[in-house]
Amino acid sequence: MSRKLVRPRQGRMLAGVCAGLGQRFGMSAGMVRLLFLLSLLLPGTQVIVYLILWVLMPNEDRYLAATGR
Repeated sequence: MSRKLVRPRQGRMLAGVCAGLGQRFGMSAGMVRLLFLLSLLLPGTQVIVYLILWVLMPNEDRYLAATGR
């Protein structure tokens, strides 16, 4: 399991943000997705945070190429 914050190649639904967060924090991607969907019921900037993470989190391929693994 990866402890780095990257968007994995496998298990994506949209951009891989929830799958990456799940891997990083030892949770299933489905649980992170469910928590995100439930958080949409509350007022806040959840969608903006998701979009920012989409831009800032590197793809697993790009991360592996940069680190030479």
